[in-house]
Amino acid sequence: MSKTRPAWVTIVSRCAAGLLGGYAFTYAITALLARVLPMAATDAVIVATLPAFVFYTLAVLWAFACRSERRAWALVGVSGPLALVAFWPQLWSS
Repeated sequence: MSKTRPAWVTIVSRCAAGLLGGYAFTYAITALLARVLPMAATDAVIVATLPAFVFYTLAVLWAFACRSERRAWALVGVSGPLALVAFWPQLWSS
């Protein structure tokens, strides 16, 4: 016997994955781009912030286009390593 979950639980989970996971992914990729772009810090922040709207939109679309909820929540898993690389120098400097 397989227990199926109600449809609303799947929809709420995907909405949460899209909103929260998309925000975490967008924040991490923007911070990473601001860190690695070869330009002045202020210019790098501005240039990295501009595509953030596209990243967030694509992340939300990804959450609903995935076959499974596990893949939708993978955005959060991808955000961790990206944020670690983006903030690594700040973690070790005092």
